[in-house]
Amino acid sequence: MRDVIKSWRHSGPFWMVVAGLAFGVMGVFVKRASTQLSTAELVFYRCLAGLAGIMLIALPRGQSLRVSPAVLRLHLSRSISGFLALMLYFYAIAHLPLPTAVTLNYTSPLFLALVVFAWRRQPMHWRQVVLILGGFAGVLLLLRPSLPAGQWLTGLIGLGSGFLASIAYMNVHELGRYGEPEWRTVFYFSLVSTLGAACWMLLQSAPLVMPDAGGWLSVLGMGVCATIAQLSMTRAYRKGRTLAVASLAYLTVVFSTLFGVLIWGDALPVLSYLGMILIVACGIFSSYRPSCARND
Repeated sequence: MRDVIKSWRHSGPFWMVVAGLAFGVMGVFVKRASTQLSTAELVFYRCLAGLAGIMLIALPRGQSLRVSPAVLRLHLSRSISGFLALMLYFYAIAHLPLPTAVTLNYTSPLFLALVVFAWRRQPMHWRQVVLILGGFAGVLLLLRPSLPAGQWLTGLIGLGSGFLASIAYMNVHELGRYGEPEWRTVFYFSLVSTLGAACWMLLQSAPLVMPDAGGWLSVLGMGVCATIAQLSMTRAYRKGRTLAVASLAYLTVVFSTLFGVLIWGDALPVLSYLGMILIVACGIFSSYRPSCARND
């Protein structure tokens, strides 16, 4: 039993659970910081804190940033698609009901299944597809999204965030196959995202805001959690089967919802709890049934 637990701790699914929890905690800090900062400022500070954290961890140890041209192209593809997905996701959050924005963003595992098929020209195992669809059904039960009249374009933007996130995740997996360390993958993503968010922030019409002490603590917590989440997610896609790991991405929704209940007293109907159970069950079956994902 001890060997089984030790083996699982070094597996992709374990690190995706850690990433989901860290992303959930990050969402708490984002919600607190959003009372003072605009969307562009939130993205900038989130990415800047992650960049600073990676530099403090890796660079003093003499780690090199140099990569081959082929790997650099993967880094740029992962970083640009990841940043655009984040930007579209935050835009959707600002203009749609939160459950709808989150649900549209978490179509990424569905898109990832299609991307894996198109990338490798290999058929998907039907069990893995069923588990991904089951997890998404759990998200629908949990969040109960709705699209207001006249918001179809914003809905497409939210859907675009899910598609671009799937491209980013596929690139993360490919970087792992090249043997790229987690810290370097996160470094390039944080660097590109920080520069992109800085341009976005400077172009916004509203004046820049300087957070108070509580705001800075939220920014720090947001950055630390984002860095842990990115490192854990990168390791998960490097060590685990792509679609099996993607199925566990839905756990972020569960963690975020539970934090809403515990911290802000959000009330949940019975269907929401059934959705959580379905999400967790699909993630467990996806993790422990290798035959479900032979081709990813």
